Amino acid sequence: MRLILYAKPGCHLCEGLQEKLEQCLSGEDFKGVELILRDITVREDWFEAYQYEIPVLAREIEEKERVLPRPSPRTSVRQLEKFLHKHGF
Repeated sequence: MRLILYAKPGCHLCEGLQEKLEQCLSGEDFKGVELILRDITVREDWFEAYQYEIPVLAREIEEKERVLPRPSPRTSVRQLEKFLHKHGF
């Protein structure tokens, strides 16, 4: 199972969410979940789609992506764990 984080360098919201996701995914509940980081500045289609929305989380299911609701920047690691469970992780 893959969780995709669309972000860009220097984005403090992106860096904060990435740090929390890495903490969540290091736990037993999320074994087998792979975090994929995608820098929107390297592809024009990603940049156009997400430049005003980052950080963006997506879940890859059968090679198709489904964008997830954006968690609040104030979300705690525990709340993020609940969010991930709610969205099928």
